[in-house]
Amino acid sequence: MKEGTEMSENRYVGEYPAIGIRPIVDGRRGPMMLRESLEDQVSAMAQAAKKLFEENLTYSNGDPVRVVVADSSIGRVPESAACAEKFRKEGVAITLSVTPCWCYGSETMDMDPKTIKAVWGFNGTERPGAVYLASVLATHAQKGLPAFGIYGHEVQDRDDVTRIPEDVKEKLLRFGRAAVAAATMRGKSYLQIGSVTMGIGGSIMDQSFMEEYLGLRVESVDEVEILRRMEEGIYDVDAYEKALAWTKEHCKEGRDDNPESVDFMGEKRRIRFTPEEKEKQWEFTIKMYCIIKDLMQGNPKLPAQFKEEMLGHNAIAAGFQGQRQWTDHWPNCDYPEAILNSSFDFTGKKEPMVFATENDVLNGIGMLFMELLTNRAQIFADVRTFWSPEATKRVTGYDLEGKAKENGGIIHLLNSGAACLDACGECRDEDGKPVMKKWWDVTDEDIRKMTDATVWCEAGFDNFRGGGFSSHFVTRAEMPATMIRLNLVKGLGPVLQIAEGWTVQLPDEVTDTLMERTNPTWPCTWFTPRCDGIPGSPFATAYDVMNNWGANHGAISYGHIGADLITLCSMLRIPVCLHNVPETEIFRPAAWNAFGMDKEGQDYRACSAYGPLYK
Repeated sequence: MKEGTEMSENRYVGEYPAIGIRPIVDGRRGPMMLRESLEDQVSAMAQAAKKLFEENLTYSNGDPVRVVVADSSIGRVPESAACAEKFRKEGVAITLSVTPCWCYGSETMDMDPKTIKAVWGFNGTERPGAVYLASVLATHAQKGLPAFGIYGHEVQDRDDVTRIPEDVKEKLLRFGRAAVAAATMRGKSYLQIGSVTMGIGGSIMDQSFMEEYLGLRVESVDEVEILRRMEEGIYDVDAYEKALAWTKEHCKEGRDDNPESVDFMGEKRRIRFTPEEKEKQWEFTIKMYCIIKDLMQGNPKLPAQFKEEMLGHNAIAAGFQGQRQWTDHWPNCDYPEAILNSSFDFTGKKEPMVFATENDVLNGIGMLFMELLTNRAQIFADVRTFWSPEATKRVTGYDLEGKAKENGGIIHLLNSGAACLDACGECRDEDGKPVMKKWWDVTDEDIRKMTDATVWCEAGFDNFRGGGFSSHFVTRAEMPATMIRLNLVKGLGPVLQIAEGWTVQLPDEVTDTLMERTNPTWPCTWFTPRCDGIPGSPFATAYDVMNNWGANHGAISYGHIGADLITLCSMLRIPVCLHNVPETEIFRPAAWNAFGMDKEGQDYRACSAYGPLYK
């Protein structure tokens, strides 16, 4: 978080996971003072790593990561044990062992099966850390305790240990980002409000997967709990009134495409809601928003007699069923979904709260992965339609240009619900380029731009008989983006797909023409993946990416973060079945190299051999 920025509270029970630094040293003493001659060097390595992590890594609330260094260097087993005891008390979930020299591998290694591990061996010549690195990584593999190996490309002088080379920095930070994301999930909850939506497989909860692979508890609440809290006044009235006033000021109503009435079973059936009914729908959906926040994270400001409800569910992510039993009668959840996922609400900027429309838990978990890696709001969307250059030309008269042309077309990302408003592309970075900012960098001016770019359209009666309001904006910017999908496959387990690419800005009249062929009241993002043009490749063209996509939904993040996702998935033992990340950027535990020469096959075999992290 930037200096001078107000930090957010930790909204979860318990502390965030700490990173522990283990300075490893040659334990031999005697007349030559071998150990003593190395103490300053290994201590400097540990402090350099600590500084790198603290200055570059943050928790989801914006606080810098907490880094704990062992009280002494580690040369023999008693010092390993003392370090482990300190780390246990300090809440260390991630360890980095650092050394410039040969050490006794099995005596000094991190033996805790639950920590996420890496070893950095200094590339020097006096007492090369690479020898220890290779030895201890082999021991990690032998004992079934995978660890990431970090070794710089260039030889350094022994007094240069505080200057971390760029290639080493990249691996240290990739390991750190992914490990903090993985460890942050452990012990939290996924809250499903409702259950399976319209037969969508992604909303079929697999509690074993959530517990064993992610360390997440599953909490389930019937949707009727929202009605109970409304009727019994179990919500923060002051917050509701502020949210309602803010919404009236900043959330403009858009088009209402519903007909006044239709002929149904021999009589006129009124379809369009009156202004008075719409006003009631706004009040209802804003109460929904406040209540869902309370369900996820608790609220000590609820009426005093509702102490149980004050607790919440310690949810790091959640989802809402909605269709069809709820939305056939009550206003939909599109407003709560969109604002929960955005980087702001009526209180100002806020940490996004991952919330899956249609309770697609698998897409919600994908969003969670990327929110924890980037600290940015995430997009939930249908991977809806592929438009080839030829089809786009036939329908609109427009020739696709730039990256859309280079990669063989565009994919329409469109869904009524949980696309964050940040995806409109109106915010700018320090260089004036479109960006979806880290949530703590969002300004009041950014919030104004995002709300000005969004209208809230009356829900289509064909989908939502109970009404409600769907956000509509168009992503009018070219931004780097990564689209992913987590799937469960019987007999295989979880797998992840990754497609790096860009959002595409089309001329407004082209977007309007294409949108009128689908639902023009929903948020619209055009996406083109980075393709290779190789016949038979799943990345030959944008069409091939969509044709190989594993489900109807995708989770989309700002930035090209596929390499971080691959590292995170290796920690969680989830193989990556499709990606377009350069092979030089793939960083997995060293033990993966023992499972064959092809990177994809290695990943499948290693994940199968080691199994879920928390089983």
